[in-house]
Amino acid sequence: MYIDTLARAVELVAEMTWDTWWALVLGLTISGAVEVFVGEEQLTGLLGGDGWREASLGAAFGVASSSCSYSAVGTTKTLFKKGASGAASLGAFMFASTDLVVELGLVLWVLLGWQFVVGEYLGGVVAVAVMVLLFRHVIPESWVEAAREHVRTHDESVCATCDMTVEPGADPDEIVVEDVDGRTEYFCCSGCLQVYRSTGDGGALFSRAGWTSAASATMKDWEMIGRDLVLGFVIAGVVGAAVPETWWTALFGTQGTFEGVVINATIAVLIGVLTFMCSVGNVPFALVLWRNGLPFGGVLAFIYADLIIPPLVNLYRRYYGTRMAATLFVSLFFAAVVAGVVVHYLVTWAGIVPSQGVVGGTISNEYTTVLNLVFTPVFAGQVLATYGLDAVEEKLRDWAGEVYYALLLAWVGLSMGFLAVAGALYWLRDRLSSLHASLTTADAGDDDLDRDAEQSTPRRRAEYYAWLVVLGFSQVVRTAWRAAVGLGDAVQRLGAGAWSLGRTVATAIRRTWIHVRSWR
Repeated sequence: MYIDTLARAVELVAEMTWDTWWALVLGLTISGAVEVFVGEEQLTGLLGGDGWREASLGAAFGVASSSCSYSAVGTTKTLFKKGASGAASLGAFMFASTDLVVELGLVLWVLLGWQFVVGEYLGGVVAVAVMVLLFRHVIPESWVEAAREHVRTHDESVCATCDMTVEPGADPDEIVVEDVDGRTEYFCCSGCLQVYRSTGDGGALFSRAGWTSAASATMKDWEMIGRDLVLGFVIAGVVGAAVPETWWTALFGTQGTFEGVVINATIAVLIGVLTFMCSVGNVPFALVLWRNGLPFGGVLAFIYADLIIPPLVNLYRRYYGTRMAATLFVSLFFAAVVAGVVVHYLVTWAGIVPSQGVVGGTISNEYTTVLNLVFTPVFAGQVLATYGLDAVEEKLRDWAGEVYYALLLAWVGLSMGFLAVAGALYWLRDRLSSLHASLTTADAGDDDLDRDAEQSTPRRRAEYYAWLVVLGFSQVVRTAWRAAVGLGDAVQRLGAGAWSLGRTVATAIRRTWIHVRSWR
């Protein structure tokens, strides 16, 4: 049973990864290009007011930015600190930069269908409108200005590229430090460092320097959202395979009434808060929820909850203070529920809601294969343009070594665990053997043993059967130990294979790169 569940989970993860790979590469490529060719300075000065014009510009700027929730929050903080209004920055820009971006729409299109793309963007407009109205008519202006003063007086070190908060004294593996013109700059990842280095090269839309910068911006986004994407696929695969449909039916049972739609949207937002993932990373899990009975609007509300996960709420507290953090949590929660409910009825009225559980179907398997074959070299080219051949080779070697040593460490830990359990069981068996000796003689047969056990006191019978149980466990541990030894041999071969694969890929990349350069 467990093997079947695990196999089903792996199958789901592989299927979703294969179906969405080309869309992720295309979406992040477009996002990186827009980020490079549409500069922040062109719009920052236009977001000072809290009118609908400024809110619309803030949303447009958000659509053109990175889909990483952490990067969006960091950029929002910078805009807000420089004078952008709460409605335009905290309301419109921050929401649009995570829930109205191109890559999210592409992944939704592939996994859930075009109807969800329409619903996502309609709901995004509704949610932005709700946030703007709250900032204009509900949230006191004094609270907004107090938050602005807080972020100016409690400013922290940030990534020079994406404005994410960094800890200067953190692990060197987590941040990158660079000396720039005599001053120290901090970067949240190597991709941001590459973007920063290439920014000075500039470049027009049709120049090589411009697209090199765009490739670096794309890899920066990959580094920032990669972990969330992996977690999203894995969690969706495990939950989709392990959680029975009856549980979801009980959770999303009331759908026919307005109250049921509101309740399901609220539950969906709560689930979204607990996933700790960004909007794109939430889509695979949204697929699982849709297949198991969550209504259309609830799926959208779940995706909109990416900005109120606990790590981001903690950032709001650090940036703007506790009061504004609580205000943003409640406002974004309310906007997500309202947007989900409104779009649920709009799309239902339009008659385009797919049958419950029906997903995808937009791209056939043949086209998916072709698109993956087309966009995988694009991704490889972006990696080479950003890091260079030598760095790619080094990363591949490091990856192969990490896989090998991780597998080896897992085998050693498993072996030590078996040894500890085996030692404890054998010790317990020896202790019980002395008690067993008092129940029988050395030449007694099995029948005599059973008769002695029946005639003995309850305590002696318990000791006797405990001895039998421990003896059985000892045999199980012995068998498991033999299996662990075999697993260790397999791990060693697998690790050696991973190391060899890394070296082979690195060599192939080097040779290909040499040939490409010789053609120029």
